[in-house]
Amino acid sequence: MSDKYIRWDKLDNTANLFPVIAGDSLTNTYRISATLKEDVDQALLQQALDIVTPKIPGFNLRLRYGIFWYYFEENGKKAPKVVKEHTYPCRFIHAARNNSYLFRVSYYGPRINLEVFHVLTDGMGGITFLRELVYQYLRLAHPELKEKLSDSLSPETSLNRDDSFLTNYKTKSKSVYKVKKSFLIKGERLPHDAFGVMHAYLDIGELKSVSKNKYSCSINEYLVATFIYAAYKENVGRISPDKPIRVAVPVNLRPYFDSITTKNFFAMISAEFMPEQRDYTFEEIATITRDSLRSQLTKENLENIFSYNVSNEQMFAARAVPLPLKNIAIRLVYTKSALANTTTITNIGNITVSDDYKPYIEMFYAMLAFSKGQELKGTIASYGNTLCYSICSAWADTGIQRRMFKQMSSDGLNVTIETNGVFS
Repeated sequence: MSDKYIRWDKLDNTANLFPVIAGDSLTNTYRISATLKEDVDQALLQQALDIVTPKIPGFNLRLRYGIFWYYFEENGKKAPKVVKEHTYPCRFIHAARNNSYLFRVSYYGPRINLEVFHVLTDGMGGITFLRELVYQYLRLAHPELKEKLSDSLSPETSLNRDDSFLTNYKTKSKSVYKVKKSFLIKGERLPHDAFGVMHAYLDIGELKSVSKNKYSCSINEYLVATFIYAAYKENVGRISPDKPIRVAVPVNLRPYFDSITTKNFFAMISAEFMPEQRDYTFEEIATITRDSLRSQLTKENLENIFSYNVSNEQMFAARAVPLPLKNIAIRLVYTKSALANTTTITNIGNITVSDDYKPYIEMFYAMLAFSKGQELKGTIASYGNTLCYSICSAWADTGIQRRMFKQMSSDGLNVTIETNGVFS
């Protein structure tokens, strides 16, 4: 199959889940945003989107369904309409109202938002598209860039559409998933189905020093530990070995399997905290978190995780089941596995841009939509020397977030907090 032209395409193994469970209440939509150093011009952003969309095969798609599976078909319509942001993030994308596209672009002040239905790609694919969109916009907005640079895609942009799950799976794999129910956060919901956001901005140098020197952790392990500690302290007495705190942590598989695919290619591991004594310090929880994650972060374990899924898909009996019946089975399996995690915290990593564009870009950050049983989630993104830890919540109470940031401050970190104003 050509990297440049797609008439139709299969969904990857992970993507097969999303059309089955998605809807207004479980949107399976994520957001990646770029903040520029200037306000965005809507007309120029629309022009940039019109130019970029046909060039990225993984986004120039619409979703179709057949007898046995969903599949992609090349879209070919005009790019979706760019709108000024007027609602909460990560809402469901109704393709029929969006020129059949499975992503949307909005703006607000200096910010460009890309929201993606996870069926298309994971965070790495989203970063690729947003970066090209920002580059194109800046070339249109700044004649000095337009004169210097061409409208070709940047060299680091992959158009590869291989299904790396299928390429790398082992035929015999046992299930490694935890299905036992975890502790679930509950409380009073924000009014009017609001989507509460808190961004914590941290200096990467300071964060690395604290994580490594004080707790012998990576930055990611430290940040996951702050959530576990805060959730534990805010819910002492409600967490038990029968219902532990379990944090799902997506892992980008590309570096482990030498892949450059723009399809989904990630696996879930989990940090588990199962209290066995009356009280824990943050240092103890950081150690538990670190050891829990590192024990799973091996190529062999990651291979087992996704191989189990792919093996099931490849079974002839499963492939022969009509789509409506297959959807019922997928929903049942999803519901059981979803309640096995308290939350999800994903780190999309450090986003880099070409030197020519750096003077125009302030920051990147990301958000995840809520899912079944998980209505408080964390997303980590960094750019330059700054890391943004975004906590999205449907709950009116912000005790967990405040305790997380308090722990960071007590460790000597300078934390700058920004919210979207929905918390009282």
